Amino acid sequence: MEVSYREEGVASAASSVAGRLVADGVPSRLAGGDPTLWGEDAEAEAAVRLGWLTLPRSSRELLPTLGGLAGRARAEGLTNVVLAGMGGSSLAAQVICDTADVPLTVLDTTDPGQVRRALTDQLEATVVVVASKSGSTLETGCLLRIYERLFADAGLPPRIVVVTDPGSRLERLAVESGYDLVLASPDVGGRYSALSAFGLVPAALAGADVERLLDDAEEVLPLLSRDTGNPGLDLGAALGGAALAGRDKLVLEDQLTAINGLPDWIEQLVAESTGKRGRGILPVVNAYPNGTGDELVVAIESDGGDVRVDGPLGAQFLVWEYATAIAALLLDVDPFDQPNVAESKESTTALLDLPDLPTGAPAFVDGPVEVYGSATAKDLPGLFVELLRAIPDDGYLAVMAYLDRLAAFDAPMPEGADFEQMTDAWMMADPATLRALLALRTDRPVTFGWGPRFLHSTGQYHKGGPQNGVFLQITGVVGEDVAVPGSSYTLGRLQLAQALGDLAALETRGRPAVRLHLTDRAAGVARLLAAAQEA
Repeated sequence: MEVSYREEGVASAASSVAGRLVADGVPSRLAGGDPTLWGEDAEAEAAVRLGWLTLPRSSRELLPTLGGLAGRARAEGLTNVVLAGMGGSSLAAQVICDTADVPLTVLDTTDPGQVRRALTDQLEATVVVVASKSGSTLETGCLLRIYERLFADAGLPPRIVVVTDPGSRLERLAVESGYDLVLASPDVGGRYSALSAFGLVPAALAGADVERLLDDAEEVLPLLSRDTGNPGLDLGAALGGAALAGRDKLVLEDQLTAINGLPDWIEQLVAESTGKRGRGILPVVNAYPNGTGDELVVAIESDGGDVRVDGPLGAQFLVWEYATAIAALLLDVDPFDQPNVAESKESTTALLDLPDLPTGAPAFVDGPVEVYGSATAKDLPGLFVELLRAIPDDGYLAVMAYLDRLAAFDAPMPEGADFEQMTDAWMMADPATLRALLALRTDRPVTFGWGPRFLHSTGQYHKGGPQNGVFLQITGVVGEDVAVPGSSYTLGRLQLAQALGDLAALETRGRPAVRLHLTDRAAGVARLLAAAQEA
């Protein structure tokens, strides 16, 4: 595992802060699990959140259980592994499986269309991993009830594996229902849980080599107490030192690396850990650097960047966790809490109790797109120009899409299309393409998040970090909805309530925020992309 500095300014800033950290004994104190590092206010939380430091060894106790679960699943022909989990309960497992090239269906959404795709896929061969640290995650609970009903209606036994903390309501439900149950380490927070049961159970069921993952992490573990030759210290000093010097936009590059999707996991880890008290580091994923003075470009096993991080996936997980804890220390924030995440949850709950969701009246309509919010523009190209101009000199634009992120694959293809033509068709039907088109028109960072997944990730940074964001939310009409057994609402109503609840939380901070509602999803996406090119 190696962290190398490629730019003199980064090396200088990192050296300066690393010297202070070493003088305070931080490397050995952190490796030893000292909860006093982040100050008196954070000590109580840190005291029960540092178990991730020993997971490369302690998680080996799970290997016999994981082998048994995977063996039984194969024997029963359960080859379709579905993971119902949000944020830290899903992101690491997805990276592990994508890197190992083993199939895993991740349901970290409330979009009815995306959920229906999973529900109609190989039910007789399906095993569902239901993962929630608290055991009370709203989205996960809904998906569990939906799958329970689906298995019952099909006359199949419920093939469900539960991963949760000891003492949660989900543990009690699993015991009462006779589900397979794997208890996670209670002293590990969700976004630091990559090497815990949350990352390992679904990955093992899908066929990934989780023992090797732990081997690679354990190999780097002894280095984390060192004052020199410590990749976690080197990376943390670079992240924190750069942020203190005003370079607080973390552009993550991973072209041509054998590790697939790690920036999405890093995004949650860094944004949710550092984005509070008006401070933080903003990860920027799937974007090219703009060359501005507030960027820090980190390359993961790829050329270029101000910093390069090389090493296998298990080691990457551990080193990034350690580095993020170091960066939070330098920024004087608690890396283990998420004080603003609850705002959107509370707003959503209040909205679901209303007879009708308060969507309001659109400011204007542009074809299949309704525009809600305060805007002086009269069409979408004008609106995009207005939002881009509203970004502060040190700010960013966040695009947040509460849509089906697989819908682009339904795009019609030209007869006899080759792969390049198919890729072009997919891109022009994908809401995520809007990020790239808007990024061409500004030198400020443009981020993209799928809702409600980002609420368990960058949602903390949006509300608790520097108040310099501009927000563009996208929702869409629901065609065929999905009922939630035992609830008075459907997934479609829940999805819209989550969007409206988050928008309300953002608007209280006085930042520009606009909602675009697609009255026809496919046509609406096409209009958005065309308008972005006209802007």
